Amino acid sequence: MTEAIGRMQGIQSMIAELSRPAGSEANASALKSAASTSLATGTGNGDAGSFTEALTAALGGTSATSGPSGTDLSSLANSLGLGGTAPIGALKGITPPATVPASGAATGNDVVAVAKKYIGVPYVWGGTNPATGMDCSGFTQRVFKDLGIEIPRVVSDQMRQGTPVASLAEAKPGDLLVSFGGDHISIYLGNGKAIDAPVPGKTIQIRDAWEQHSNLTSIRRIVPAGAAS
Repeated sequence: MTEAIGRMQGIQSMIAELSRPAGSEANASALKSAASTSLATGTGNGDAGSFTEALTAALGGTSATSGPSGTDLSSLANSLGLGGTAPIGALKGITPPATVPASGAATGNDVVAVAKKYIGVPYVWGGTNPATGMDCSGFTQRVFKDLGIEIPRVVSDQMRQGTPVASLAEAKPGDLLVSFGGDHISIYLGNGKAIDAPVPGKTIQIRDAWEQHSNLTSIRRIVPAGAAS
C-alpha cells in the first residue's frame, strides 16, 4: 500500500510539473527520468497499462486525450518508451490497428489477407515500395515482411525458401507459385485463384491461377498451410 501511494505521488508530481511552462532541456530530461522511475517502482515493470490507469485516476477522471496544458498522453508515453501499446489507444478512445501475428505464428490465411490489401498497387519493375509500385518478387517479399517474416528479394532466391509442395493440386492458400523457370512468382489463394504483381501497365490483382504443370517451376510453403475459403 505504501509503495502504491508513493507511486501515485510520483505521478501526481509529474502532472504538476507538466502544468508549468516548459523549462530547460535539462529539466525535461530530469522529469522523464523521474517519471520512468515512478513507473518502475510499485509494480517492478513500469507497464504502460498501469501507467495510463494511474494517470487517469490522478487526473480525476478528466479527458485522457490530453493532460494539463494540453499535454498529449500518447506523446508522453512515447517519450518514456511506452508508446504503441493497446492501453494507450484504449485510453484515448482509439481502436488500435489489427495485431500482426508474431513471427512463427502466421498461417497461409494471414498471407492471403495481407496480400489482398495491396490490390490496385501498380506493377513497377524493381519496385519494393507499395506507395510507388512493386514487381512480382517485391510484392511477395513485402507481404511476408508485413507478417514479420524475412524472405530474399528476388525470385531465384525466394523459390528456395520454405518447403516444397508437390503439385498445384496440393497447394494451399499462402503458398508461393514460381513459374517460367523463376521469371515470375505469385501467391496462391486457393480455389484456383492467385494474386500477383503481373506486368508493366497492370496492377496487383486477383486472377485465375494460370500456373500449370507445363509452366510451374516450384511451389513453396513459407508458413503453415491456410484453409481455402
